Amino acid sequence: MSEVISKMSDKMGKSVESFKKELSKVRTGRASLSILDDISVDAYGSGMPLNQVCTLTIPESRLIVIQPWDPQMLPAIEKAILKSDIGLTPANDGKIIRLNIPQLTEERRKELVKSVKKIAEEFKVAIRNIRREAIDALKKQKKDKEISEDDLFKLQDQAQAETDSFIKKIDEITVSKEKEVMEV
Repeated sequence: MSEVISKMSDKMGKSVESFKKELSKVRTGRASLSILDDISVDAYGSGMPLNQVCTLTIPESRLIVIQPWDPQMLPAIEKAILKSDIGLTPANDGKIIRLNIPQLTEERRKELVKSVKKIAEEFKVAIRNIRREAIDALKKQKKDKEISEDDLFKLQDQAQAETDSFIKKIDEITVSKEKEVMEV
């Protein structure tokens, strides 16, 4: 396999991993710590990720418990959660913060599925752009007489096959996430 194709494959693999990470932030009816990944807390004069100032646990399927290592951090953590756009209201009892994950309505589930499909389409476009860049690089190699025309066609076919397999992976992940979101 050509160096161009292997680089293209690596980039597409990274795109699929980014896609999975992006989907983990989409809220389902169950508690997931990944929805808290992007929350930064003002701690000791600087912004720190939430998971570096507290212990995060999921004791029940619809509850996240946040226990700060320093009890004086409770107000800052609560403020950071309210400021984020996760749509959850923290319940502070003076020692820990509880985040109740409400049951999703049917309408909200459908909105989330649309959002998942939109994210999937953006990543499919990114993968197609990676393929286009690889094919452009191959055409340049042919123009510079580094590869023959037959090699160009074979490598373009390989690039298309790789692209198809990565788009299929994205479709499979999307279907799985849609089922998870629609699950009551």
